Amino acid sequence: MQGHLVKRSESAWTIVIDLDRDAAGKRRQKWITIKGTRRDAERELARLLHERHRGSFVEPSRLSFAEYIEQWLAFVQTRVAGKTFERYSEIVRKHLIPALGQIPLTRLQPLAIQGYYAQALESGRRDGKGGLNPRTVLHHHRVLREALRQAVAWRLLAVNPCDAVQPPRPPQRELAVPSDEQVRALLDGAISTRLYAPLLIAVGTGVRRGELLALRWSDLDMTAGTVAIRQSLEETISGLSFKSPKTAKGRRVIALSPTLIAGLRKHRAAQAVERLALGAGYEEHALIFCEPDGRPWKPSKFTTQFIELAARVRVRTHLHMLRHYHATALLKAGTHPKIVSERLGHATVGITLDTYSHALPNLQEAAAAAFEANLRALGIDS
Repeated sequence: MQGHLVKRSESAWTIVIDLDRDAAGKRRQKWITIKGTRRDAERELARLLHERHRGSFVEPSRLSFAEYIEQWLAFVQTRVAGKTFERYSEIVRKHLIPALGQIPLTRLQPLAIQGYYAQALESGRRDGKGGLNPRTVLHHHRVLREALRQAVAWRLLAVNPCDAVQPPRPPQRELAVPSDEQVRALLDGAISTRLYAPLLIAVGTGVRRGELLALRWSDLDMTAGTVAIRQSLEETISGLSFKSPKTAKGRRVIALSPTLIAGLRKHRAAQAVERLALGAGYEEHALIFCEPDGRPWKPSKFTTQFIELAARVRVRTHLHMLRHYHATALLKAGTHPKIVSERLGHATVGITLDTYSHALPNLQEAAAAAFEANLRALGIDS
């Protein structure tokens, strides 16, 4: 016998499931209380026996969702970047646990998750001023789905309830890529400041902020005209740290134009003067872009200084948009998307095309015009 029912009262039944024997050969059983009619209990018994027959039966546990997801956070802490872990922790502890934490893990149903998403969209802001952005709730869904995927792997759940949930679908945002005139205004406004050289490289290479501030002189090959992206500077509540790129494509070598090389030569000469002036007070980290005393430049401080510059020259944009400007300019100039993808460090060229194709409405027309020559070579003429 694999399972049977025990009547507890007029509206309560206990399902007894026979489990595999333990290491000593002792018989094991799992007792599960069900409230309802005998037919309800029989249906649940049949379902559990079917799962056991398929090998997907998971022994019910008293572990709550809150207890489980805290264990999951401890598991992923050493497997993701520090900034990513901070974001996961914020989502879990400020949103998911308050909404779902009291539910036993094995009783967490798609309906409860769907209800949380609806509530978050309507009134999920912690300051009480309305709902969360659909993109934010979508990120909550991705974190929750990943956490429950691990619960399935650990055989705490038979299936992932997130698989049966419809997350929000945020409208695709058009990239507000700065114009040539705006980029020129930013560089002109920064020319007498410490921001000029790093912004010149950001515009000319499309590197991310953390990658830019982690560059060392040993990464630069002036003769070959290249710079190697080997690490990124990360800022968390614990401080600053250098980390490796999260994907193999993130480690890359980018070709530099002559203007960028010339700008770096001037910057190195100015940095050498600062180093001599400070003497023993200069911290030697061999960073290309750093504080005047050689210490790493905090990413948050760098962004603040950029915002102040943009306000001063009356350009409304974000620092990360310089990366989008670089990619867009290359694609408009006819650079192959695979080359653009390699310069940006995207995992696949598909990411590049998905990100930038809608920002280049002239590509379809250009493709049609280019193929016209092929049609004429085939003797097809309107």
